[in-house]
Parts: sequence; structure tokens; C-alpha cells
Amino acid sequence: MANIKSAIKRIKITKIRTERNKMVKSAIKTAIKKFEAAVEKGNFDEAKVLLSRASHLIDKAAAKGVIHKNNAARKKSRLAVILNKAAAN
Repeated sequence: MANIKSAIKRIKITKIRTERNKMVKSAIKTAIKKFEAAVEKGNFDEAKVLLSRASHLIDKAAAKGVIHKNNAARKKSRLAVILNKAAAN
């Protein structure tokens, strides 16, 4: 355990941020899974809404620095490709 006051504060802040990051990443994963489930069922109207929700969560995470902006762009692109391929079939 740290002895210096500033180091103790950094440990607390790191713990808080880690918990927030886990929460945000978990929400993104859940949104993606719901989207993929809707595509699997062939429910494309719902999938479009869920894609919008997932994209919103991904953009917020990238803006807050939870995930890198390129990671966010890649995730959104892959989700769009999944929807477009499924809708074409």
C-alpha cells in the first residue's frame, strides 16, 4: 500500500475508473449481443434500432477514452456489415 497522500489518491481514482470502464465495456458487449441475436432471428427492424443503440454506446465509450477511436470505428463497421449481409440474404 502506498504511503504518500497523492499515491493513495491515485489508487482510489484508478479503482473508480476501472469500475466505470468495466461497466461501459459490459454495456457495449450486451448491446452487441442483443443486436446479433436480433439479426439471427431475422428481425431486421429491431436490429436497426439495436445497431443505433450499440453505435451510440460505442461512440460514448470512445469519447470518454474507455476504448480507442479506431476500435470504436472497427466495431461499428463490423456491426453494419453483419446487418447488411443478413438483410441482403
